[in-house]
Amino acid sequence: MRSSLAPGIWFFRAFSRDSWFQGFILLLTFLIYTCYHMSRKPISIVKSRLHQNCSEQVRPINDTRSLNDTMWCSWAPFDKDNYKELLGAVDNAFLVAYAIGMFISGVFGERLPLRYYLSAGMLLSGLFTSLFGLGYFWNIHVLWYFVVIQVCNGLVQTTGWPSVVTCVGNWFGKGKRGFIMGIWNSHTSVGNILGSLIAGIWVNGQWGLSFVVPGIITATMGVITFLFLIEHPEDVDCTPPQHHGEPTENQDNLEDSGNSPYSIRESSLETVAKCSKEPCEEPAAISFFGALRIPGVVEFSLCLLFAKLVSYTFLYWLPLYIFNVAHFSAKEAGDLSTLFDAGGIIGGIMAGLISDYTNGRATTCCVMLILAAPMMFLYNHIGQDGITSSIVMLIICGGLVNGPYALITTAVSADLGTHKSLKGNAKALSTVTAIIDGTGSIGAALGPLLAGLISPTGWNNVFYMLISADILACLLLCRLVYKEILAWKVSLSRGSGYKEI
Repeated sequence: MRSSLAPGIWFFRAFSRDSWFQGFILLLTFLIYTCYHMSRKPISIVKSRLHQNCSEQVRPINDTRSLNDTMWCSWAPFDKDNYKELLGAVDNAFLVAYAIGMFISGVFGERLPLRYYLSAGMLLSGLFTSLFGLGYFWNIHVLWYFVVIQVCNGLVQTTGWPSVVTCVGNWFGKGKRGFIMGIWNSHTSVGNILGSLIAGIWVNGQWGLSFVVPGIITATMGVITFLFLIEHPEDVDCTPPQHHGEPTENQDNLEDSGNSPYSIRESSLETVAKCSKEPCEEPAAISFFGALRIPGVVEFSLCLLFAKLVSYTFLYWLPLYIFNVAHFSAKEAGDLSTLFDAGGIIGGIMAGLISDYTNGRATTCCVMLILAAPMMFLYNHIGQDGITSSIVMLIICGGLVNGPYALITTAVSADLGTHKSLKGNAKALSTVTAIIDGTGSIGAALGPLLAGLISPTGWNNVFYMLISADILACLLLCRLVYKEILAWKVSLSRGSGYKEI
């Protein structure tokens, strides 16, 4: 019986149980978003198969094409001279649909149970990913089919990010969000790697399986999500996290009233039990414009637009840049480009750890963005002098470029979605996350497009564009950095902990 346990023993058991559930939710959401990224990756691997050099291929005996047809082994309609534009249209169909859908997704995410919403999104994402690959088995050669499938997939994939960030934000308090989410955010790189490996197995044969297999895995994960996802700690009688660093009125009088962590937990569980017996009024979900009025949402959203522009330009163009400028082979260029993602994992963890320690999310992002600009300039000029310099510069640039991007899309989004101005209403997390990542996705679509238009004039101009975007991202955070510096001064002068402004 609970009351027969000593408070210290009960606290230990409660802590262990809470930690177990937190670890489970962290692992489950990690696997969920790994599947989302895994299903996005095959298109970049299969591109080389859709349009390839047929001179090295052996014609099948039953081939009916003309002997003068040099594109007989490519997949129509991507066998034409304008294949780059057609493949670009397939890419942009996904990115534009994703950017538009993200603003809508958060609104639905606040009003629907996350478990149902996320499960449905994964099932539909698995379906559309598989349908793209089934075009091979159904012998489909019309562009509109692949474009429509990518548009639909881009829209349903917007269910993922706001939902997983909201779920993790529900389980982890502000004090350790940055470090935990910095590690957790590596799911993007893990998903990209798994997607590449799986797609590579069938890319030279029945390339449709490069999409069908990740689609099946994603849909299966959707079923697992429906069965096991727990949205709130209160759903399993766990202690809800503290979302703000500032003490509440009850916490200020903790010692005077003789309350203990044990009694606080008892009180919270009694509240949950009471609400389970009597209907409790649910807080209303925040509106789109209401979320925009939360302090910091607009600044971080616009900052992410330019930060994601830089990150996605590297993602789509870095292998080609290494191939053309450093004159490595295609395989070596691809292998080297993964170091940028490896640096991003390190940068995300460091950004989260530093921002937790300083309680300065904006300042951490701003400093990393300031350092990223000269490092990108140096990488363009001396980063290709040798294999050692390439490795070192890629890891550093990846950390400085992707660190702020990872921090804003995870810990910052969770912080703003539980901002103190909401007065305890947690029904804003999904909408805020969708606004921030949706604005960033506009930059993700613009970056590769601008790089494609600018690259014919020289790679130097592409890097000048990236450095300019990086500086703009930094400038957009100036007001928030100023507020954090003022808060630090107040904290030092009072000799007390950091108090949020």
